[in-house]
Amino acid sequence: MIAEDIIIKPIITEKSNNMLEEGKYTFKVAKNATKVEIAKAVEKLFGVKVLKVNTMNMSGKAKRVGVHQGKTADWKKAIVTIDTDPQSVGYTKEGGKDGKGTKKFKDSIEEFTGM
Repeated sequence: MIAEDIIIKPIITEKSNNMLEEGKYTFKVAKNATKVEIAKAVEKLFGVKVLKVNTMNMSGKAKRVGVHQGKTADWKKAIVTIDTDPQSVGYTKEGGKDGKGTKKFKDSIEEFTGM
């Protein structure tokens, strides 16, 4: 499954906007996606470092139109915690010299907030 198929859309509510300060972003994701797949998809799409992923299966609501009754589809919600202060990755090169990683991580998801 590719990253674009895993992350369906962001969930923007008052509660999710309050969690942005803590580095927590809420997404609607594919029902069969695992936490590892969700983390990799967010890292690939937005260029951030994911620390933790919490998932919830949300059941559909009962709806009624006139005399007809039905139910909306079940879906899955993921709350992704990102690293708001990413440090460069250090490692030891051959010969005992210190090296730094070249991968840069962002500290927020601008596409989510519309900035």
